[in-house]
Amino acid sequence: MPFLYELLGNYVLMSALLAWVVAQALKTIIDFAFNRKLNPQRIVGSGGMPSSHSALVCAFMVATARQFGMSSFNFALAFIFAVVVMYDAMGVRRAAGEQAKVINIIVDNLVDKTPEESENLNLPEKKLQEYLGHTPTQVLAGAVLGGVIAFIL
Repeated sequence: MPFLYELLGNYVLMSALLAWVVAQALKTIIDFAFNRKLNPQRIVGSGGMPSSHSALVCAFMVATARQFGMSSFNFALAFIFAVVVMYDAMGVRRAAGEQAKVINIIVDNLVDKTPEESENLNLPEKKLQEYLGHTPTQVLAGAVLGGVIAFIL
């Protein structure tokens, strides 16, 4: 039991995990509000508003700053980690999501061919995931959310 109490008492870890959970919940609610149907993929999936990755790493960074100070080695690691994750979310992962949208359109158009023609194409059976990355606004919203959660916790 001491292990569990120690784990749950880890302010930095709990801040980061709580920020992720809150961001995922908000993402699911926002998606439901716009689409009027519950999408279970939004509960744990990536992409969307706000960025749960940004919320997690910014909560981690702010909690680390509060726990160890901004001049600590721990904060330096948390800061670099946060920058890399948020940059990746807006760059590579967002580009991959945009490419998945285009590929899905191309595959849909190929499937519209006659059954004999599309049978020879060996097309994938399910669509590529399009929710991968984030817009700068989604990343900023997640970063602010994570920072606020770590600050008030």
